[in-house]
Amino acid sequence: MMITMESHDDEAALSYGRAVGERLRLIRRQKHLSLQEVEADSDQEFKASVLGAYERGERAISVPRLARLAAFYKVPVNQLLPGGDEDAEREAEKLGAKIDLTALENLSGNESVMLARYMRMIQVQRQDFNGRVLTIRRDDMRAVAAILGVPYDSAGEKLTELGLRIP
Repeated sequence: MMITMESHDDEAALSYGRAVGERLRLIRRQKHLSLQEVEADSDQEFKASVLGAYERGERAISVPRLARLAAFYKVPVNQLLPGGDEDAEREAEKLGAKIDLTALENLSGNESVMLARYMRMIQVQRQDFNGRVLTIRRDDMRAVAAILGVPYDSAGEKLTELGLRIP
């Protein structure tokens, strides 16, 4: 069997299309949206059946449409493209804690205001806009400890105590 360059390119394109679809599905699920909710919330711009076909890699999405979907999800376009998996694995190795941003919104007091501001800064810096959970690094824990007024080695415990740390 002879593999031509054209068939290799087709296979690569299909593989990439599936990877884009997986990213689209991941972001939608991070936003806790069903296909039908996206359709309804987008005023029918993104039909559930078409979005599902994108997510399964059965249909290619155009760049302008991808940009509109990114705007709908309120994420940068590059977040909808594959390639971040290796970076995510490296980030996980440096993991400090997973923070429940929804719980943080419900806290009150000076510490919570400063902590929320710091978490927003991290989100912007890392372009992590899923809105519900933020993974912070060990190095970030030093600032968190200072904000919470606890020693560095107690920051994780304090976050757990506040109901902010996701196990």
